[in-house]
Amino acid sequence: MDDALKAELLACALALANAARPETLRYFRSDTLETDDKGTQGFDPVTVADRNAEAAMRATLGHLRPNDAIFGEEFGESVGTTGLTWVLDPIDGTRGYIAGTPTWGVLIAVGDDSGPLLGIIDQPYIGERFVGGLGQRWRDGPGGFLGLRCRPPRPLSEAILFSTFPEVGTKDDLAAFRRVADRARLVRYGMDCYAYALVATGQVDLVIEAGLAAYDIQAPIAVIEAAGGIVTDWQGGPAHRGGRVIAAANAEIHAEAIALLQSGPA
Repeated sequence: MDDALKAELLACALALANAARPETLRYFRSDTLETDDKGTQGFDPVTVADRNAEAAMRATLGHLRPNDAIFGEEFGESVGTTGLTWVLDPIDGTRGYIAGTPTWGVLIAVGDDSGPLLGIIDQPYIGERFVGGLGQRWRDGPGGFLGLRCRPPRPLSEAILFSTFPEVGTKDDLAAFRRVADRARLVRYGMDCYAYALVATGQVDLVIEAGLAAYDIQAPIAVIEAAGGIVTDWQGGPAHRGGRVIAAANAEIHAEAIALLQSGPA
């Protein structure tokens, strides 16, 4: 990929994040927020902010990259002709959004069949943006502009592990997760996509989750890998289609955790 196309894709990704920000902030911590229940996984909420933010990003793509494909959580797939697909999650962490916590985010990735090439994790309320891929690895927000770098190796016994829910996937998934969690120094829950951003900033060692969709993980993959980390499925294979995912700050902690994930029933 030439430098001109890289610059064009970065500019487009940033424009998408800028388009989504006001749509998410318009309703955050507002008594006018409309919430529906998709009903697919217990309480699975979607809000007017989710839909409006994705619609704003799609409209921006229509102006800037009309021939690319799109896969978004709220409006599904649109075909393209360039071999590139934009993968959009307008609000990752809608449960947190409607609860008023600032750990949700807008996820934007662009890539091909092999996975994401560029990703953005954007937290509009804090004003914090994490960008990785195509030669980029930076965070902008409170405290200024900083490079991204995952933390160096340390044993699992000293590590910080995150997951969105205490109940991870199936009964066997949960048992596998507990094997890792029981060895970690600190386990925290409920951070949604912000946990992946913390891996890229060197704050967190591991995120382990199950039942993810492609739009949940493609942007975090690009950001974490640009910062020197590793994101795979629980078998060590590609994770860009979702499912059971482990994000690790380095190869050593990844190997230690994945050995425990694989040491029991699949």
